[in-house]
Amino acid sequence: MAEDNRPSWDEYFMKMANDVATRTTCLRRGVGAVIVKDRRILATGYNGVPTGLTHCRETGCLREQLGVPSGQRHEICRGLHAEQNAIIQAARYGINIAGATMYVNTQPCVVCAKMLINAGITEIVYQNPYPDELSKELLAESGILVREYVGE
Repeated sequence: MAEDNRPSWDEYFMKMANDVATRTTCLRRGVGAVIVKDRRILATGYNGVPTGLTHCRETGCLREQLGVPSGQRHEICRGLHAEQNAIIQAARYGINIAGATMYVNTQPCVVCAKMLINAGITEIVYQNPYPDELSKELLAESGILVREYVGE
């Protein structure tokens, strides 16, 4: 019997998260997220400004101009995070994501972690670590399974 060269499910969905990230308009970091349930894609999201607004590539990045370190002062950013956009897209189109898995190429920040908890996500698979200790604490307390994808 021939060897199966297909990617694992984790590899398949993480590749999609990385592909989704290529749509970013953020000047600092390209993040993509894919929400999956029963091995079916429910929604995707990438980081960028709300629909119809001028992209940061045109306006510039206020956090960058002010020298704000990564992970701080999210409230002055024009954009939404990939996880937020994926949750919003699911809500906009009436897709129930409770019990789903999120594949995201960057570990969620605390704001996104709180949203994922309340959205009913039960597993998060991330690729790149992000230095947010409160996010890690809240996700651990919530019981959401969090796994780092290290490639195959």
